[in-house]
Parts: sequence; C-alpha cells; structure tokens
Amino acid sequence: MKLAIAFLLATLSVSTVTSDAFTAFVPNRVSQRATVTDASRRDYASFSRDANGKLFAGGFEWEDPAESFDQGVDNPFKNSEILDTDGEGMKIDPAGLLGPRLQGSNLYFIGMMGSGKSAVGDIVARRMGTYNFLDTDDIIEKATGMSIPEIFEAEGEDGFRDAESQILDSVHAYVRCVISTGGGTVCRIGNWSKLQTGMVIWLDVDPELILKRIEGDTNRPLLQAEDPLQKLKDLLEERKEKYAQADIKIEVTEDMDENTVADLVVRELHDFIDENPPAWKKAKAKAQAEGLDWV
Repeated sequence: MKLAIAFLLATLSVSTVTSDAFTAFVPNRVSQRATVTDASRRDYASFSRDANGKLFAGGFEWEDPAESFDQGVDNPFKNSEILDTDGEGMKIDPAGLLGPRLQGSNLYFIGMMGSGKSAVGDIVARRMGTYNFLDTDDIIEKATGMSIPEIFEAEGEDGFRDAESQILDSVHAYVRCVISTGGGTVCRIGNWSKLQTGMVIWLDVDPELILKRIEGDTNRPLLQAEDPLQKLKDLLEERKEKYAQADIKIEVTEDMDENTVADLVVRELHDFIDENPPAWKKAKAKAQAEGLDWV
C-alpha cells in the first residue's frame, strides 16, 4: 500500500517546494526563522539600527518580505472599488484574490462524513484558479485499488487511518492545494501537525442533515449500524472538540447549497487573513508605530 501511495503522489500535477514557502504567509502558530547570536543579546521585542543604518528586529537583520511576497491584495469585501454600486455584488470573484493573500498556504477542510468537504472544497479551488483540489479519500482509493469499505473490511479502521495519515503526511508537503480530509483525520494527534501547516476549515453540519444527505450510501462503513443517526451523533461527540480547533468554522444549514457554503468560506478566509496577518506585517506596523523607518 505504501508503494502505491508514493507512486500516485509522485504523479500528482501539483508543484512541490521547500518548507520555506510556508513562511511567506505566517499564521501565529508558525514560527518565522531568525538567526540570533549570543553576543547580540538584543531584546526580541525591540528594533534597532547599527552604524550603517540597517534595521534589526529581535536580533537579526530584517529583510522586508514585502519585496518578494506582498502583492498589494487586500480584503475585497472591504474595498469599495471592487463592490458593485449597490454595495452587495462583486465586480470580480473574491475567491480569485485568495491565492495572493494565502501565498501558497494550503486549505484543509475537516468535518463529518457527508458535510460537503469534497464538493465545497472543489468549488473553492476552481474559483481560486491557482489552487489544486485534492481529496484524501479519493487518493487512498486510487492508490490501493480498493474502495473504502473494502479497506475497512481487509485492514479494519486502524489500517484505514494508517493509510489516511500516510497520505496526509505526503500531501501537506505540497503548496497551493485545497484538501478535503476524511472525517476521522482529526482523531490522530500527529495529523494536526500537518493540518496546521495551512488553514483549517470545519464544515459543521447537524447529524440529522448529514443522514438525510447520505441515506442509502453503502460507501460509509462506519454507518453500517442498526441506528445510523445515533452513530453519527456519537462520532460527532467524540470528534467535536478536535474539529473546534479549526481556524474557521462554517455552520451549514439545510437551506444552504454548495455554492452558498463556498461563498461563506471565501469571505471567512479573507476576514481570517485580516485578523491574523503575517508576522512580518505585525513587525513592520510595530516599527512604524515606534517611529522607525522601514527598509
């Protein structure tokens, strides 16, 4: 199984880069690299200049990443020039402006089976234009040549979760991807270190609505139970605390179709980026507030 998975990932038409690409857009949870010598003994929260006028931040020479990464794209929902005259519609698709703002960071959809992760994720990726869509369940089936029920029957749930973790371990090394994960991916602590290299979006759907959507679907081995609804409720209760660690939570109701959910995801992502700017933008704002020229 491992060889098949590795072969399939090698054929994916997505770009690979080093882990440095993830530092371009830095959420709070990701550390930005810096080199500090013991001799410098500078306060990490301070900024200073040397005799040549170079700006130092936290003990290392600051190189403004804006020159390489800042493409001057802001939240389109807060830009009156992009809004139509009625203030509601958009002259351009705001999803197309997510790519420059994310700067390569992946988007991970989590949530219960039947919550719409694959359908919504695919729509978001297509609208973004520069991102690829990947479905971990689909990759597992292609890599093993087996359906998910067949894997459960042959290897049990633990065997399936092992394959799921292997796929996630490989996929997270790629950038510019929208990734739909299995409902139980969050159950393994080790998977969170992979998910947190990007932004995590939880599609929260009530069990009753999920059952209505997937009733009669025999490709859901965990629901082959006497009381599928109760099984869904039990699974959600087990996973809810882990799902809640997502960066963004989207509450999906019965009156919302896939495109409506995708619209909400796009807006929430733009707002999240505003509220969690890259580390260098915070440092730049701090320096300017203290009257230092930014070079």
